[in-house]
Amino acid sequence: MTWWQAIILGIVQGLGEFLPISSSGHLVLFQNIFNIEGGELVFDTLLHLGTLLAVFIVLWKDIWEILKQPFRKVTLNIIIATIPAIVAALFFEDFINDAFGGSYLGWGFLLTAVILVLTTRIRESNKDNDLDAITTKQSLTMGVMQALAILPGVSRAGSTICGGLYTKGNRDAITRFSFLMSIPAILGSVVFMIKDIVEIGSSETVLVGNVVLGTISAAVAGVLSLKLMISLVKKGKLWVFGIYVFALGLLVLLDQYFLHLVF
Repeated sequence: MTWWQAIILGIVQGLGEFLPISSSGHLVLFQNIFNIEGGELVFDTLLHLGTLLAVFIVLWKDIWEILKQPFRKVTLNIIIATIPAIVAALFFEDFINDAFGGSYLGWGFLLTAVILVLTTRIRESNKDNDLDAITTKQSLTMGVMQALAILPGVSRAGSTICGGLYTKGNRDAITRFSFLMSIPAILGSVVFMIKDIVEIGSSETVLVGNVVLGTISAAVAGVLSLKLMISLVKKGKLWVFGIYVFALGLLVLLDQYFLHLVF
């Protein structure tokens, strides 16, 4: 991996983690384009930590309030929302690992497009943007959508936010809650990556400079995309990304089944 590839992958991770375009799907796509074999687990792990840093930078006020009052309703809802992804990761680990080879990537992008476009018919009914106003039903719905988004091509941010919007949640509260949900989700993915590194042993020689460049790029891109996403959800503009991922999904399927230029 070259230094400029590390920067590009960091930007892809940072943008894709919070914009509704699927960071995992784009990383799989770009790793195939760059012919980076094995995904370089160490590098991927640190990219995720870069985006985690972005969450703490942008949502530090919400996080600080939760730390000061950890037994609020929002804390319980974050735990509830995390459970479906844990269950999916434990019971469907082999299928998920197979999916990261790119077999279902095109279909994942198309599913994300459908999820996003459907939000055009949703009208906000709850004006309370307090995180504690989010219901158990909303958090569980968002948790199920997050479990679905483990698959590459299915956007975690897009799926969880849309899940909250489908249940008539407040746009601002749902968006912030979705990104707070990403904290245990990102930490969980890092734990699974570390487990894989320990089990298979890491023979990777990842340059420290590449790791630093990739992680910084992921953090900076993550901050920008997170702020942009909060604004776009308020304006009801998610359908724009639906058009993008729909076109990308068709291109990926065209290549997978006919052209074989990347896959």
